[in-house]
Amino acid sequence: MTPPTQAIVGATIGVMLVEDHQTMLWGLQKLINGERPRMQVVGTARNCADAIAGAARLAPNVILLDLDLAGASAVEIIPQLLANGVSRALVLSGERRNSILDRAVRAGARGILHKNAEAEQVLKAIEKIHLGELWLDQESMGRLFGDLLERRPARKRDIELDKQAMLTGRERTIIAAIVEHVGSTNKVVAQHLFISEHTLRNHLTSVYHKLGVTTRLELYVYAVKHRLAANGDARPASFAER
Repeated sequence: MTPPTQAIVGATIGVMLVEDHQTMLWGLQKLINGERPRMQVVGTARNCADAIAGAARLAPNVILLDLDLAGASAVEIIPQLLANGVSRALVLSGERRNSILDRAVRAGARGILHKNAEAEQVLKAIEKIHLGELWLDQESMGRLFGDLLERRPARKRDIELDKQAMLTGRERTIIAAIVEHVGSTNKVVAQHLFISEHTLRNHLTSVYHKLGVTTRLELYVYAVKHRLAANGDARPASFAER
């Protein structure tokens, strides 16, 4: 692993590269560092253990992650990479199996890129992920929404009503704002609610716990399915806007 670089200041996006192929790693470093001061590589890792340690120590803004690290799957370590509360994961992989890519998104990845993506796509995706947006195509979004909507089909309606009964009025307002401003960053949603981003995160943590969801995407799907917001007919495709 490369040693940590000096702290990133200003608007620079700190990127950690997790890639086991030296040539690919070198090329990505040249590409991203060529965009300084907009973005800069702050560290690299070539295996799962180094990736976890680097994410914890460096807290990069974006982790550009290959899913196949010397034969080991990186999908399982995504939650650990994001445990610092700062980093967002963007998959850059040669993996073509939808089941694996979907697992990566469910584990917390904000976007998927294939290794044949153009350089400009890679740079744009890093920027969008850093801003809190998603980088997923319509087909992927369709599969993920279908899976989320069909999950736990045997659960009785009264159980869900019990969950929803625990929500406060303020939390229901938060949910309505998440649905209304689907695709927007937490900062933008907080501004519309006239609260701080930190306060919004605290409310979301409480809502996630009460409803049994773990991400804004799952909360959005839950809210639409159970009509917890006025615009319950919002289109899933809105999440894929870039």
